[in-house]
Parts: sequence; C-alpha cells; structure tokens
Amino acid sequence: MLTAPPGATKTGESPGRADPRRRNTPVLVGFTAVTNLADGVVKMALPVLAARLTGSPAEVTAVSLTLTLPWLLVALHVGVLVDRFDRRLLLWGANGARLAATVLLTASATGGGLTLGVLLGAGAVLGVADVLASTSASALVPAAVPAERREGANAWMVGAETVGQEFAGPFVGGLLLAAGTGFALGATSVAYALAAPSLFLLVGRFRVPAPAPDAVAVPVNARIAEGMRFLWRDRVLRTLSLIVAVLAAVWGAWLALMPLYAQRDMALGPREYGIVLSALGVGGLAGAAVVTRVNRLLGARWAMFADLVGTALMVALPALTTDIRAVAAGAFLGGMGGTLWTVNARTLTQHVVPDEMLGRYSAAARLFSFGAMPLGAALVGLLAEWGGTRLAFGVFAVAVAVTPVPFLRHVTPSALRAFRAR
Repeated sequence: MLTAPPGATKTGESPGRADPRRRNTPVLVGFTAVTNLADGVVKMALPVLAARLTGSPAEVTAVSLTLTLPWLLVALHVGVLVDRFDRRLLLWGANGARLAATVLLTASATGGGLTLGVLLGAGAVLGVADVLASTSASALVPAAVPAERREGANAWMVGAETVGQEFAGPFVGGLLLAAGTGFALGATSVAYALAAPSLFLLVGRFRVPAPAPDAVAVPVNARIAEGMRFLWRDRVLRTLSLIVAVLAAVWGAWLALMPLYAQRDMALGPREYGIVLSALGVGGLAGAAVVTRVNRLLGARWAMFADLVGTALMVALPALTTDIRAVAAGAFLGGMGGTLWTVNARTLTQHVVPDEMLGRYSAAARLFSFGAMPLGAALVGLLAEWGGTRLAFGVFAVAVAVTPVPFLRHVTPSALRAFRAR
C-alpha cells in the first residue's frame, strides 16, 4: 500500500514546503473579478438597451430571460461535460463564447444594426457561457484550493462575483452607457480577452480521472440522474435547493423588472439606475467581508437565514415606495444576505460532494437556483403587464415570506452537525 512521505500533511505538503496550490486562490479571484465585472456591465446594459427599443415589459424581460434561461435548459448536460473534461479548458471555452457575443453586439451597436433580435441572440450565447463558466469554476475549486482554505477562497470568489456583477459592473456600465453604447460593449470584449491568459497560472490537475478501459459506459441521462439523486435524497441539500429556487426566482424578477421600474416609475437615468444596482454589490461585498465573523458569532444556519430576511426586503420595498434610498437599502440587504448564503452553501457542499460528481451536482443544484431565475423573470413581466409593477413586486415579497418555515424545520443545528461530520 502506498503511504505518504514521512512528515507529509493531509494536503500533501512536506515539512518546510508550502502547498503550491495556495497561489491558485488569487488567480481564481482575479479571473472571477475581471469576467464578472464584464458580466455586470453586460447584464446591466442589455435590458437598458432593450428598454430603449421597446416599451413593453414582456419584451424587456425577455432579454433578461435569455441571460438566465440556459440554466433551465442546458445546466444538467453542462454538468456532465464538467465531470468529463478538463475544467480549466471549459473555462477558456466559455470565455471565448462571451468574447464572440460581445464583439457581435459591439459591431451591431456601432454599425446602427442593434435590434431586439440581436440582443436576444447575444443574450442566449452569454447565458450558455455563464452556465459553463460558473459550473466549471465551482467544480474546479476543491482541486485548486486546499481544504482548510476553501471557506476563504469561496468568500473572496463570491465577493468578486458580487462586486463585479452587482456593484462595479452596473456602476461602470451606467457610466459607459452614458459615454456611448459601442464604447460600453467594446469594453466588455476587452475584459474577457484580458482575463483568459491568467488561467495558465493555475497549478494542478483539473480533470476527473478517466474511467478504466473495461468500465461500462454510462449514458448521459444516467449520469445526469446520478447527480439529481445525490441532491434529492439528502434532506438538507433538498431543502436548501427548494428554498434557493424561491429566492432565485425573486432575484430574477427583481433584476428583470427593475430596469423598466427605475426608468418609468422612479424616473432614473442610467447612472442613477447603476447606483441602485450597485447597492446589491456593496451589500455583497459587506457580506463577503463579514461572513467568517458572522459564522463564528451566529453559526452558518443563522447566517443563511439572514438571506431570507434580506431578499424579502429587497423585493418588498419597491412594492411600497419609489424612493431611491429605500429601494437601494433593500438592494443592499439582499446583496449582503445573498453572499452569506452562497459562501456557506458552497463550502458545505464542496465538503461532502465527491470530486467526480461535483460538476453534475453543481449543475443540478443550480438548476433549482439559476433555473428559477428565468421563471421569475417571465412571471414578473406578465404580472406587471396585468396589474402593474408594484403588484408584481408584492407577489414575490409574499413568496419569500413563506420560506422561513421549511428552513427552520429542516435545516436544524443537529442536521448541519451531521452534515459536516460526513
């Protein structure tokens, strides 16, 4: 039987020699920060550009829908890819698709050919690329980062995602759109192009070992089913996934309807709208900064419960007022709660899910979360057409209000202790 070298640690370190994977954290955080900054600009810009082309809430939310619908349509199959191929190569592929879509958007905008159809097509490509990049990056972390450093790495990565997509991205997007549509879209292409080379700096192997030559081939649908069963048979994982589906639908609704609500009801320009979206990122950054301290003081359970409160306020306040300060405050609380939830959920699942199933499990879990976002976006558009924007926000606020019941019933301290003891 093979044994570790004398004095070697659990992570494979020898005395006096640091694990070379320690340098992977800043590489992953840097890549995440740059690409999510570009994502934030695009996700802010596309609905705003759609609102300039049409006054229909359904058509504006349809553009937002293309950015999230792929989570519902292709996430499970992407999970199989992530468990079969090199996860770093898949990140490169996703970044290449993002670059191609933004170049097309830039050319259309500068050439005067920007239409609703172009926005829908580019949004669909960006949505699929987001599924591939997010699933690959999440599954890559356990191989790239030593176990004792994963909570910190997850916190930094989630913080970078939040700052990029919800703070710096929207804020920069508002400024860039004010300077010119082509300028804003072109800047995102540059960001995607600059991020890709950093992945060469990662140390380690990022592909699950291939099955033995005589192993029986498992069909794609059977491999998808394995990931779904793993999630569904665990009560804690199942409860968290169902709750996050509700929360994600609310986020999808908020993000889809807010551009039109801010422009028509709140009378905000692109810069002011960027400030409202940036409040999400400020809250997310605050959550990343305090998550370790909150976990020590309150425990992961109550840290995650804070997201239920924050998300409820995020969607309820626009139903009650058009005051930018109140709406931004709700966005701040929603962003902070979202980070507390995400960091803890990722760390818990990376601890118990086998590496060879991380892609499929992550895809199955995100099917519940990100897959619910387009459903929320579609429903809120219909509700706004029928009863107005405030009624639409109010319906989703009620949906969040029921989530504490299953959370407190099933995500108990004893259940979480057993979960971590595996």
